[in-house]
Amino acid sequence: MASLGLVLEGGGMRGVYTAGVLEYLMEKDWYVPYVIGVSAGACNAASYLSRQPGRNKKVTIGFVTDRRYISYRNLIREKSIFGMDFIFDEIPNNLVPFDFQTFYGASHELVIGTTDALSGEAVFFRKNEAPEMSLSLIRASSSLPFVSQPVQYQERTLFDGGITAPIPIHQSMKDGNERNIVVLTRPKGYRKTPFKQQWLARRFYPSYPGLVRAMVERSLVYNRTLDEIERLEGEGKVIVIRPSTPFKVGRMEKDTSRLEALHDLGYKDAAEAKEKLREWLS
Repeated sequence: MASLGLVLEGGGMRGVYTAGVLEYLMEKDWYVPYVIGVSAGACNAASYLSRQPGRNKKVTIGFVTDRRYISYRNLIREKSIFGMDFIFDEIPNNLVPFDFQTFYGASHELVIGTTDALSGEAVFFRKNEAPEMSLSLIRASSSLPFVSQPVQYQERTLFDGGITAPIPIHQSMKDGNERNIVVLTRPKGYRKTPFKQQWLARRFYPSYPGLVRAMVERSLVYNRTLDEIERLEGEGKVIVIRPSTPFKVGRMEKDTSRLEALHDLGYKDAAEAKEKLREWLS
């Protein structure tokens, strides 16, 4: 499996689709040596590399109706609509224990994408370079502007990695992966519309012009990346697993029936790609 990467898009609660895909990979004992993800993709990657089948589903769908997980109460109390302390401390340490030993002991590489608020550039961190900070960096990668607080690390102010590297395939290729499995959370043909709240972003983040610029440019970066992925897919250089049917799940979705259906769709789509996956993973 040399020179093979697994690239995971974010998407908030749409990430349950990725959880379904990874559930199938774990069931088949297929572990890719290099995994890169942003936001929800990075969150799902952690339980994949800790080899804990079912954990992603328990953490997301299992707690989504708990107001400690997502609620406007959190926004008032913690300045984050997602309960970040609950998600990155209480759940992994007490409620749905995370296997830190397996995660840190695995030789598999995990690359976590974040956005530097000052420069507006993508910044990537590797599990093996900062093992004690991996969950904090995944938290940074999941910190959405407007509804979350940034994470401070190495004199950087870090936000959601999906802003600057929404589908981090370029970093995977830069790291030497000639082939990539890309998991998207939008159906084929989707393109992102331009960001229209530049005035609000400037007022909200006057000290972070780089972050504002990155938010404005995000749709362009995202759509160009999709164009390139589709080109690489046509050339046989990537396998893309994406939702095969339309769905109605928002970034902050709380309808468990919709989330269950999307998780099942991810599992099904991965199963249907098994022959291609078998060739790439053999």
